[in-house]
Amino acid sequence: MTIRVGVIGAGVMGRDHALRLTRRTAGAQVVAVADTDAERAAAVAAEVGAQVFASAAELIDAVDAVVVASWGATHEEYVLAAIAAGRPVFCEKPLAPTREACDRILDAEVAAGRRLVTVGFMRRDDPQYLAMKEVVVGGAIGAPLLMHAAHRNASVPDWFTSEMIVTDTAVHDIDVARWMFDEEIVAVTVLSGRVSRKAQPGFRDPQLLILEMASGILVDVEASVNAGFGYDIRGEVVGEDGTVELSESAGAVVKRAGAAHTRIPGEWIERFTTAFDAEFRAWIDVIASSADSGDHLTVGPTAWDGYAATACCEAGLAALRSGTRERVELRPKPELYCTAPLTEGTPR
Repeated sequence: MTIRVGVIGAGVMGRDHALRLTRRTAGAQVVAVADTDAERAAAVAAEVGAQVFASAAELIDAVDAVVVASWGATHEEYVLAAIAAGRPVFCEKPLAPTREACDRILDAEVAAGRRLVTVGFMRRDDPQYLAMKEVVVGGAIGAPLLMHAAHRNASVPDWFTSEMIVTDTAVHDIDVARWMFDEEIVAVTVLSGRVSRKAQPGFRDPQLLILEMASGILVDVEASVNAGFGYDIRGEVVGEDGTVELSESAGAVVKRAGAAHTRIPGEWIERFTTAFDAEFRAWIDVIASSADSGDHLTVGPTAWDGYAATACCEAGLAALRSGTRERVELRPKPELYCTAPLTEGTPR
């Protein structure tokens, strides 16, 4: 069975997903592309042998499943349309940029009676993060006490803002913290000190986020977007009996002439290619296996995870403005999301 996929948004992310689904994901074929930029949509469609649609609504009606990779402010409209049509929808983060928009998506999915939305937090499918979680859950390092994380971009476009360090950069670490410890974040503090000389005028970079988990675990996230030397992702969980951390090496470590050398990824696509591949394989597999059964058509991060991440980001933005600790207030969790999504947290 081949799942016919439509991609909404033909920018860097949308194009990468369209190529991945068509060329490297068994059982999937991108057959439709839509974008507000008709030329960009046509270029991506030509690469994958798809048809260009003038509107997202027409695209949703013509496919089996939908990928939303458009500008974040448009996500709510397209995800709601996919839910209304009964289509499984993979939505890149954010699920929506505001808590209110996420609420409307949750309400629509609850009314539909089954999970149709998967949110693109790909780190959950990264082999290193999966290995780290396996150690934490297995108890080898004892009860977790702290987590240290770093998210360093080599550079960002001129339109990137200080607020986007929270909403577009640290949001991945926010989701990882919730997933790693299977609990919610209850408060956020954001500190901004000495500013990098590489930052644009008025830009607050780097930032340090302190996330307080429901059990008392503390997570610190160093987020910087002008590191220059590469795309550097780090993580370590400190437990009562030991620690577990991500490997810093992206490949072989060469030692010669009194020095050690290893490659640092240049950008996020390179660092997380394996994770992107895995999340889409899992998504297509569950759609194919559940399409005729009426089961949930989702895998991994749910709409609830997208809502919780957005709520944490809103608290983070308030903390960035106020310089004080801000609580994260979540609505009661609907029963639909109280059972774990298929294969969540399981190495695959």
